[in-house]
Amino acid sequence: MESESSDRKKFFKRLRSKDNPEPEEMSFMGHIEALRWHLMRSVIVWLAAAIAIFVCIDWVYDEIILAPSSQKFITYDALCRFGHWLGIGNGLCMPPVKIDFQVTEVNGTFTSAISIALIGAIIVAFPYIFWEFWRFVKPALSPKEKKYARGSIFWVSLCFFLGAAFGYYLLAPFTFNFLASFTLGKSGAIIYRPSINDYIDSLTNLILGCGIAFELPILAYVLGKIGLITAKFLNRYRKYAFVIILIVAAVITPSPDVTSQTIVAIPLLLLYEISVILVARIDRKKAKEEKEWS
Repeated sequence: MESESSDRKKFFKRLRSKDNPEPEEMSFMGHIEALRWHLMRSVIVWLAAAIAIFVCIDWVYDEIILAPSSQKFITYDALCRFGHWLGIGNGLCMPPVKIDFQVTEVNGTFTSAISIALIGAIIVAFPYIFWEFWRFVKPALSPKEKKYARGSIFWVSLCFFLGAAFGYYLLAPFTFNFLASFTLGKSGAIIYRPSINDYIDSLTNLILGCGIAFELPILAYVLGKIGLITAKFLNRYRKYAFVIILIVAAVITPSPDVTSQTIVAIPLLLLYEISVILVARIDRKKAKEEKEWS
């Protein structure tokens, strides 16, 4: 049994070797075996990142998780200064806000720490996880497709981290400031004291949601390369895309205020226009190649 398992591993290794320019077609079980090892390595790196975050959980909680809810967060001062620079006075200055969190479960603090570690590890390990996915898909691509996909790991990771930073540094402060300052009724009988789990869920949804949403140009580029969409198609359905973007912005933002949703919608609209430009370049290049072959 051990000999058979060893021979199978050597077989898949030979098929995926760079020294074999024309690998044999891998069976379905061979793909499952290869995928299993890619998933195992991704999980190991993800768990290692989660353990590292959990070890430093006090610093992560104080300096990263709670930061957007603090009146000393860098975004508040930066936006206020930017508003004065634009000459609109305190138009972009948000009032100081203080949020007191509560724990309503016996194991609430422990589960919160676990949640922070696991979700934070996804963000930290994202480039490696995508790299493993790329290694699994790469053998099935033609040399031309591999050429098109050159640098994909960098661009996918860059777009994800830009989106995550956008959600953390810009969208989260607006959202928590609005929710903390929103009042219901004039009696003052309602005390705003959210649970820490609700706060963490809202923050991670903002970060991960924006990170994934910022992958729109990459998705459009891939679909344009394989011929599923064209610039003409994107221009024709632009108005429908704008409606979908507004819906996505409403889903990503946990607060119902127009300001937060607009902050999300504007970058997504710009990303859509960037996607149109990228696909238009692909269409022109394809048309040029067809003209040269004809």
